[in-house]
Amino acid sequence: MSGATLFTLAAIFAQLSLLAFGGANAVVSEMQRQVVEVEQWMSASDFIALFALAQTAPGPNLMIATLIGWRVAALPGAIVAQIALILPSSLLTAVTYTIWSRFRGARWRRFVQAGLISLTAGLIAAGAALVARTAATDAILVAITAAVTALHLWTRLHPLWLLGIGAACGLVGFV
Repeated sequence: MSGATLFTLAAIFAQLSLLAFGGANAVVSEMQRQVVEVEQWMSASDFIALFALAQTAPGPNLMIATLIGWRVAALPGAIVAQIALILPSSLLTAVTYTIWSRFRGARWRRFVQAGLISLTAGLIAAGAALVARTAATDAILVAITAAVTALHLWTRLHPLWLLGIGAACGLVGFV
């Protein structure tokens, strides 16, 4: 682990922090691009495995930064990546909230909110598409991904049931 690696981790996650409208899932596709394609710290399948682990762990979905930092530079990397993902957006939120609350009744504020909601939905959908494309490597996995997506979008089935079904498919050797 070098100082340059820690600096690069900090720079990547600080930039992602300022784009993470809706949480870390909104920047998963860019995170994957930076970590896998640009820096080549891990393979796409390793990234998806860390993402899946972060999603199953209790707590906020920011855990992905800690896991990537740990993988790249052990404990110092985990600390740097997590702080870099949390601190810039937290400071920006604190500053903009005071300004934002002053214009509570302003007409332009509704337009900005509508744009940010659409931006967030698009970023999260891009992250989901990236995870699906990386994870679904054969016909059976594509079918499972499509079925789970459909069930999640069009039923009230709890996601834990879907996770359990996927685990059972793997346990019995279906995938």
